[in-house]
Amino acid sequence: MNSLKNKNNYTVLDIYNILYNSFGPQGWWPGESKFEILVGAILTQNTTWKNVEKSITNLKKRNLMSFEMILNLDEKDLAMVIKSSGFYNQKAMRLKNILLEIKSKYGSFEDFLKIEKDDARKFLLSQKGIGKETADSIILYAMEKPAFVVDAYTFRIFKRFGFNTDMDYELIKNKVEEYLNGDVKKLKEFHALLVELAKTYCKKVPKCDNCPLEPFCEKNV
Repeated sequence: MNSLKNKNNYTVLDIYNILYNSFGPQGWWPGESKFEILVGAILTQNTTWKNVEKSITNLKKRNLMSFEMILNLDEKDLAMVIKSSGFYNQKAMRLKNILLEIKSKYGSFEDFLKIEKDDARKFLLSQKGIGKETADSIILYAMEKPAFVVDAYTFRIFKRFGFNTDMDYELIKNKVEEYLNGDVKKLKEFHALLVELAKTYCKKVPKCDNCPLEPFCEKNV
């Protein structure tokens, strides 16, 4: 079942429309600049956004929220500034490494943002510690190119809704992009709407009462 339809013939587009009408626009990703979004995408690995916000605030207080400033900052000093994000030594190393690679390969962050989506994804996935979810978050929210971010919430919701539970990351990503016609705005909103649904209703132990998808869901919990 590669069409992302459940037995009631509801599709990804149906889910998007139901959630958008229920929750409204989410306005993701929080960030004052494209560079800040990239930093946030790396820092948010294995932690909550609340912790990432503390690190971003610390970087801004020290006037370090720029490509060149972090690039030239000592890795140990960077680790201390982003300590609230957890795994701070590892994340400082990853952040420094990717900025060094961008500088070496593309010359500047602005030039990196201009490269083609497929080239960007290949580059990002070649960086140590950057997986598909982080790479696609950067491509979608920082580079504003069509990519769907598949996370644990997506798998949980799609499974319960009755979509093919054996589908892998790439297949889900490609099918959602196809259903939403590569519309960057809709791809941003859909990811954010799924996160909102998972946090409010479709939790590990689901709270189905008042869930906007409940009348259409197959409840494969």
